Amino acid sequence: MSFPDLASLHALNPAQQPTYPERALVDSTVAQLQAARPLVFAAECDELTTKLAAVARGEAFLLQGGDCAETFAGVTADNTRNKLRVLLQMAVVLTYAASVPVVKLGRLAGQYAKPRSSDLETRAGVTLPAYRGDAVNGFEFTAESRVPDPARLLEVHRTSAATLSMIRAFIAGGYADLRQVHTWNTDFVAESAAGQRYEAMAHEIDRAMAFMEAIGADPDEFHHVDFHISHEALVLEYEHAMSRLDSRTQQHYDLSGHFVWIGERTRQLTGAHVELLSQVRNPIGVKLGPTTTADDAIALAGRLNPDNEAGRLTFITRFGAGKIRDGLPSLVEKVTAAGLQVAWVCDPMHGNTFEASSGYKTRRFDDVIEEVQGFFDVHHELGTWPGGVHVELTGDDVTECVGGGEELLEIDLGNRYESVCDPRLNRVQSLELAFLVAEMLRARSV
Repeated sequence: MSFPDLASLHALNPAQQPTYPERALVDSTVAQLQAARPLVFAAECDELTTKLAAVARGEAFLLQGGDCAETFAGVTADNTRNKLRVLLQMAVVLTYAASVPVVKLGRLAGQYAKPRSSDLETRAGVTLPAYRGDAVNGFEFTAESRVPDPARLLEVHRTSAATLSMIRAFIAGGYADLRQVHTWNTDFVAESAAGQRYEAMAHEIDRAMAFMEAIGADPDEFHHVDFHISHEALVLEYEHAMSRLDSRTQQHYDLSGHFVWIGERTRQLTGAHVELLSQVRNPIGVKLGPTTTADDAIALAGRLNPDNEAGRLTFITRFGAGKIRDGLPSLVEKVTAAGLQVAWVCDPMHGNTFEASSGYKTRRFDDVIEEVQGFFDVHHELGTWPGGVHVELTGDDVTECVGGGEELLEIDLGNRYESVCDPRLNRVQSLELAFLVAEMLRARSV
């Protein structure tokens, strides 16, 4: 089957797309993107597919996390390092405390577009187009800012390249070395119970590493880490332009990221997003919510992974704490009975959002944990593998989700609410989540 062109994709009436005022500017931008260098390499995507195959087989666990929506202004060395740091800390907790290999996947270096429940936003009687992420328009609530601008896609490419370069520099420079476990925690340990618990574990890791070195073992895994990037493949102009034919395999890859996913609002079986991603070789994710039937999931697998290759397809469930125990079992049971090789991952964020009395969108930490626990319970009952978590988080001390060890209240949300879209777990809450998930993983092996 030939690779689809943009015109054929748009003929499928794709959901959640910006309405650009000037098509000529769109065409010019697409041409520039097609000439731009790839952000990742096809071989790296294949490496991630191999790692996700281990997740699908129950031999590894996926940790995927990062911003709800990245912003151009947020692309700094400090912000990038902080997000990398919290993901490394969480991965260490899961690996050491649960004795399971962890696949590390950042929700960054490309997460600039967001689907919205409404095309419009009204404030104080003024109605303007909704903010759809920096890839599409500006957050500032003005008529000029909210006009979709295709030139922003070029900035997405530039800032994603900058972020990825910083990540690779931190990793190559030794920041991700397992012997840095204390360094990741120096400004954190005295301020939280989670930090203190982490520091105690870091001392245990030190002793284990000292023993291994004493007996002559010095594996490369101590010194480097595999880290991949991901984002929702939402804006078709960008994803299509970044899809390239690989000279090794003569197949197309979306080289805007290693792993791309289709959202709950764009997973129509005959829709443009499924059509485009069915034609690329990247590992692919699909968000599945409460309206998803088992037949939907099986049909999506048939389109996106027709060869039933392990590691190619990940189902990311987002039911909500109150619905997961009722909605997930039939999906997992029937997909498994169909013999489909998929990795099951829990997104405990998107089904648990509510508006506080102050007007801030927020999530309760307890609801996040409850959905993860429900996810584990369902898989335990069915004898299947709970393959990972997909979390919106930041490495900063924001106040966007209530609860957790810091006991943040709704009244605290205004202190440091920095997200431009959905609320994220802060660094303390993220580490708390990692310890709790590690306990769930340990309980499975008992």
